[in-house]
Amino acid sequence: MNNAFNYSEYIIRKKVFSIMGAKLHIYNSSEELVMYSQMKAFKLKEDIALFTDEGMETELLRIKARNVIDFSATYDVHDSQTGEHLGALRRKGLKSIVKDEWILLDSRDQEIGLIKENSTFMALLRRFITLIPQKYNIELRDITIPAFRQNFNPFVTKIIADFSEDRKGLLDRRLALAAGILLCAVEGKQD
Repeated sequence: MNNAFNYSEYIIRKKVFSIMGAKLHIYNSSEELVMYSQMKAFKLKEDIALFTDEGMETELLRIKARNVIDFSATYDVHDSQTGEHLGALRRKGLKSIVKDEWILLDSRDQEIGLIKENSTFMALLRRFITLIPQKYNIELRDITIPAFRQNFNPFVTKIIADFSEDRKGLLDRRLALAAGILLCAVEGKQD
């Protein structure tokens, strides 16, 4: 596995205003660039490739929607260097109207966990006051990891992905990071 996936904390930033499509910069906790993606504008089917840097020569990870337009979309995650299918993330469409929720799937499409907004009250409030940052927990087996928190900025979407509470190493960092990227890049388009 590439060293870019060995950190316990990442900062995922997406510039909101870009003519060529959204640009994602993924930094480690020391704010060193560890991954980069430039998403194409006006795509009906999400296909996100993550590279080691802005030169986009070495692809590390690919996140690809299974269907063109799907309210409960499923995104497959592949390690580009090994070709390994790591698993998938499926958005719970109807449940996400009130409170965002995603299902974590293994490589055989078996459910291994959930990603949920941390508070139903705050989720409802956020539907009306978009300035309130989101927070998400990952639920795996018997543990809850407060993994994702959004910082509000009208020009840059920023999510802190913190996996330090996963002390047993239950979650593949590549799949977890893909979840953070989807929360930054895709979530919120339903508003």
